[in-house]
Amino acid sequence: MIGTYCSIFPFLAVLALTSNVRDLQGHYFPWLVPGIWLLAANGLASSNEPILAKALKEDHPGYDPYEVECPNPRPTIRNSTSISPEEARWLEKRRNNTVWAIRDFLSRANISGFDTNGYIDKVANNATALPNIAIACSGGGWRALMNGAGGIAAFDNSTTNSTLPGHVGGLLQAATYLTGLSGGSWLVGSLYVPQLTSVQNLYRMDPNTGTSIWQFDNSIVKGPATLSITQYYDRIIDEVQNKEGAGFNTTITDLWGRGLSFQLFNATNGGPNYTFSSILQNDRFDAAQVPMPIVVTIERTPNQLLILANSSIFEINPWELGTFDPPTAAFAPLSYVGSNFTNGSVAPNQKCISGFDNMGFVVGTSSSLFNQAYLQINNTDAPRRVKDFVSGKLQQIGDQNSDISDWVNPFFKYHEEVNTNANSTILPLVDGGEDLQNIPLHPLLQPPRKVDVIFAIDSSADTSSPGANWPNGTSLVATYERSLLESGNNPPFPAVPDQNTFVNLGLNSRPTFFGCDARNLTQTSPLIVYIPSSPYTYNSNISTFQLETSDTQRNSIIQNGYNVATRGNGTLDSEWPACLSCAMLARSFWKTNTEVPSVCQTCFARYCWNGTTDSKAPPPYEPTQSIKVNGSGRAVQIIIVPAFASFLLIVATLL
Repeated sequence: MIGTYCSIFPFLAVLALTSNVRDLQGHYFPWLVPGIWLLAANGLASSNEPILAKALKEDHPGYDPYEVECPNPRPTIRNSTSISPEEARWLEKRRNNTVWAIRDFLSRANISGFDTNGYIDKVANNATALPNIAIACSGGGWRALMNGAGGIAAFDNSTTNSTLPGHVGGLLQAATYLTGLSGGSWLVGSLYVPQLTSVQNLYRMDPNTGTSIWQFDNSIVKGPATLSITQYYDRIIDEVQNKEGAGFNTTITDLWGRGLSFQLFNATNGGPNYTFSSILQNDRFDAAQVPMPIVVTIERTPNQLLILANSSIFEINPWELGTFDPPTAAFAPLSYVGSNFTNGSVAPNQKCISGFDNMGFVVGTSSSLFNQAYLQINNTDAPRRVKDFVSGKLQQIGDQNSDISDWVNPFFKYHEEVNTNANSTILPLVDGGEDLQNIPLHPLLQPPRKVDVIFAIDSSADTSSPGANWPNGTSLVATYERSLLESGNNPPFPAVPDQNTFVNLGLNSRPTFFGCDARNLTQTSPLIVYIPSSPYTYNSNISTFQLETSDTQRNSIIQNGYNVATRGNGTLDSEWPACLSCAMLARSFWKTNTEVPSVCQTCFARYCWNGTTDSKAPPPYEPTQSIKVNGSGRAVQIIIVPAFASFLLIVATLL
């Protein structure tokens, strides 16, 4: 397989910074030559209140699903011709709640000669004209988690200094949707469990404990430093076996998801009782004061070794599990997804099941390719119990099916005439990036959601040595090619060039807008603001399968991701905040027949792909850092960002 999942070679480098720099903890380096402020992405939380999202099964402390009385009316399956009624009602509130954030963001963007306040006044009550914004975080292991975190920190107005000139804080508050896939789903999960906090609060040191929530220096195979390896595996295997004892299939994904929970979530014992659907219980989510999170995964039939371009893409949102794609083309209520649905409903004489949608299991499913971490367990000093557990699972399913996650199939006997999986009680789901669509765009392209612009953070590992583990547009190409297929649900997507053109024209090393002029599209699609990972101040291209990351390296990758999203806080383009605002407003201008401001015309000329291609084989790709002292082409000052540990960068762990 090509793309993110092929590149396993570690690439290690140091962080070169320009002058007058604060690191993500707010430390200042006065000995550097005076210059431009660059990196003020973290530190203590600002006065802006963090977004909260409770996600706990308060009445059941374990990982295993459990029986509950069915609600009245009883849960049913719905077809996918629209979004759910619950999402539609929530959207009415959310769109209204984004008005102030959009207004605030535009007021700081400096679109000279254009009255942004007056324009928002004009469209504020027009759901069609008010920009509908989404953010998508790609897969790519811990690299994607950390690079995506830098982007989210840059977009979050609660990040210290993120609303200063040159920064882009507030875009997160203006967004309606936030999607994650594989490593990007870990970021989404971390933010929402047990409360959606700022990125800076996930990795800054807690002065009371001397540590942070995100501690990646111990690999997931070894477990947290607070537990012995025996205690760690005894705990998670007991939990998984309790799920089996309750009558549910388990796979290696259950083990993987529980391990992820210890690394990602600020919860005792890895939060075995946290679920995705219970985000709905939080008052702030109910009031639509936060973006709607969506995790992406793919259906794969056991022994199907090739993931087809038009494979069914499933999404998991707080209300539902399901897909817009045929042959299933249906959604089930997530809270009760473990129940015995038959032909679209739960039988009157049966109780419902709750708790199947454990948060770790959800993000573990979206990243199930990493199940292979446990395929090497026999080569470690792990306890015999876990080795026997993994070996037993592999004997049941075979090595080629190690990435499959067994979900109870809520679409059993549903539309048997067209649903090819209708006769199976198991819904087999796998890593959301296995079809090469490594940026979770599919849910955001669905016409019922009416998204206008998607800010797509790409942390993929498409390139090979010497410059391995950087994106080259493969994900966008895969999504575009799917949009051209005649069969299946293939929503419109703007044209993009081939991967060679991405590299030859430098489109994979700087932001690019696709689909800028809606008048040139045969079918209207969202404008795509493509933000590929690139070495601005740090070579963040660690291997997808590097399972251990020191605090120093973690902070540097997040900081580089912040710089990518802000173009070095305007260092590389002082008009970048204005250009992002123009992208945000592009579809709105078209819908309202508004003359595009001159600043936006300049931005579109600078960032919109104009159709030029250069498809010859590119030379070996080896990017250099974009921000250097005095533009000399080399780093004259090496900075190791202050960390919570005293050790330096570690070598990648390869599987």
